[in-house]
Amino acid sequence: MKRFLFAVAAILSLPACAQAPQPARVEPAAAAPAAAKPAIGSAPVVAAGSAEARAVAAVRALNSAADIEKVGAAPLPGFREALVQGQVVYVSDDGEYLFLPGTGGALFNIKAKRNLTQDSIAVVRRELVNTIPASERIVFAPADPKYTVTVFTDAECGYCRKLHSEIAEYNRQGIAVEYVAFPRMGIGSEDYRKMVSVWCATDRRKALTDIKAGRDLPAATCNNPVERHYRLGERIGVGAFGTPSVFTADGVQLGGYLPPTQMREALEKLAAQAAVSPAMPAPAAAAGGR
Repeated sequence: MKRFLFAVAAILSLPACAQAPQPARVEPAAAAPAAAKPAIGSAPVVAAGSAEARAVAAVRALNSAADIEKVGAAPLPGFREALVQGQVVYVSDDGEYLFLPGTGGALFNIKAKRNLTQDSIAVVRRELVNTIPASERIVFAPADPKYTVTVFTDAECGYCRKLHSEIAEYNRQGIAVEYVAFPRMGIGSEDYRKMVSVWCATDRRKALTDIKAGRDLPAATCNNPVERHYRLGERIGVGAFGTPSVFTADGVQLGGYLPPTQMREALEKLAAQAAVSPAMPAPAAAAGGR
């Protein structure tokens, strides 16, 4: 990944109101380039009011320090092509949208500072995660949670164990943790058998706590949802993220392990961002189920 992409991701993790757009470096077409490199990063000379000027302004709005090496015509009608720190990006001629192509690429709304691709993925993830009924989840929650996260977990990973060792503090931070199973070593593995034993235990909460503390758990089998959870996790990318994999109630993937205070802060930022610039609405078909 290029530095520009990382910078964009960092900005989009903040509330939309937290970053004021930076002005483009716009000069008359005949003006000579400044001898010294601007503090906010280099950019080609562009004509005021042009599509190229709007492309520069769009990149600046997402990363004021980016080096813009070239701006010109794009093979995609209605867009300008820019070379930003070695990465090609496409900006709509009105300066409203920026597209990062390639693996991990995304479409951004510049004004709202939203990753529209991630918003769409979050809708799909939310729909899929919501198909897991409450009866299949192992829940650790405070009396009146402010936030709820779904955590795909397994019996073996160190960070899964670390997260669970701090479960009381997550609850004190107002976060309800709802566990579902993702035996990362695959179906039929020892990890899988341990997860089945947890979900087949009379007291699932105690069984999960015991196994994450390294204590032996009696082997058990029953009609269980572990394989179904695993298959669903694969569909939403948990295999790539690894475990623990934490999802908000809106389907946003928070990453892996976050300390309790940092998780609360991340959830607060997302809530603030949603209040300023709501995400894309769920497709109409989602309301009736599929």
